[in-house]
Amino acid sequence: MPLYTADALILRTYKLGESDRIVVFLTRDRGKKRGVAKNARQSRRRFGGALEPLTYGRVGYVERERRELVRLDYVEQLRSPLSAIDGEALGYVSYFAELIDEWAPEADPNETLFRLGVSMTDAIAAGVPIEPLARYFEYWLLRLQGVYEVDRRLSDEAQAFLGTARSLSPFALGAVAVSAGVLREIEATHRALIAMHLEKDLKSVRVLREMRR
Repeated sequence: MPLYTADALILRTYKLGESDRIVVFLTRDRGKKRGVAKNARQSRRRFGGALEPLTYGRVGYVERERRELVRLDYVEQLRSPLSAIDGEALGYVSYFAELIDEWAPEADPNETLFRLGVSMTDAIAAGVPIEPLARYFEYWLLRLQGVYEVDRRLSDEAQAFLGTARSLSPFALGAVAVSAGVLREIEATHRALIAMHLEKDLKSVRVLREMRR
């Protein structure tokens, strides 16, 4: 059984038994995978903090035919959004990861989606303001999935921000003047569109709502 190595983005983990974890991760070249990280709950020696959402790194895993889960041997953390993060941004890390997980098909490579996720990891770590970054991420994710619809009811200011998002890297968002009201307006439009296509409300969205109360 060959050991595959790949650039990967950690999306989420689940408990498995007394000591293991199931890890959902998105690879650059082989799409989304689900793997078992043995003893990840009992010992931090092999994985450390590398299993946190939106961690970017190199993974090694073994895949067997007709097995849904791979065996995750190691994760070499390269970058993490948690390296420079405040309480407000922490909730968005799980939000970004959950959205990528929902839209990334199993074992189907999508390098553009992968690069968008990695850019979010880097932008959060670089201290880009989280609210404009979240609207940027939603906009590009919806566009990549081919489901973005321009809402003509948006204000001129909101449409101007989205127009700017088409031509900027996420690292330039800190220099874009945009009010909290405009960001909330875009957020409501994006959330409605996301909920319509996923046909559910995300767990991370509920967490973000609670954080604002």
